[in-house]
Amino acid sequence: MDVYEAVESRRAVRRFSGEPIPRETLERVLSAAVRSPSGANLQPWHVYVLTGTPLSELKKRAAERVAAGDSGDEREYRMYPPELKSPYRERRSAAAEQRYAVLGISREDRRSREMAVAANWDCFGAPAALFCYIDRDMGPAQWADLGMYLQTVMLLLRAEGLHSCPQMAWSVYRRTVAEAVSPPPGLILFCGVSIGFEAPAVCHDRIDRAPLAETVTFVDG
Repeated sequence: MDVYEAVESRRAVRRFSGEPIPRETLERVLSAAVRSPSGANLQPWHVYVLTGTPLSELKKRAAERVAAGDSGDEREYRMYPPELKSPYRERRSAAAEQRYAVLGISREDRRSREMAVAANWDCFGAPAALFCYIDRDMGPAQWADLGMYLQTVMLLLRAEGLHSCPQMAWSVYRRTVAEAVSPPPGLILFCGVSIGFEAPAVCHDRIDRAPLAETVTFVDG
């Protein structure tokens, strides 16, 4: 699989088979991902990978919190600006509409929407999950490094025939994740990434992207 195919086929998969992933495959991906760009070579990512019983226990504890009506932990970072302006507001709304349309969930069906969100904390059935932390003293440039690192990981997973789903939703249950991985003080959970083989016969919820002209300006000589 060349890099163009990896980029084109990468998407947030929300239904995985339970087929286990060999540890050596995950080690190969994460060993290569360290070559991701990093300003001054700070490499600000701190990663924990859960499989097997530890992941099952984390899913169970998160599900118990959801079932109890626990709204989760206060976020340690802002996911979106409080007043999202155009065109970003419209893009977010369109993405939500496309996703729920694929799932066959109407705007009025609040219960089904809540269940779709709750599937995050089962990692959509994935047999492996990565949890990415960053030191709270890091600045915007290091958070950008984190994004480049995670993209590198996800593209390498595609090269291995695997899929993934990045989930900032896990930051809402960050205390439960911390119970599972025991991060040192001073780290913030940015996101989880569910990893696995896509379940067969799944309806793809690939979200449209803005036309190139909306996001790219060529300044020719």
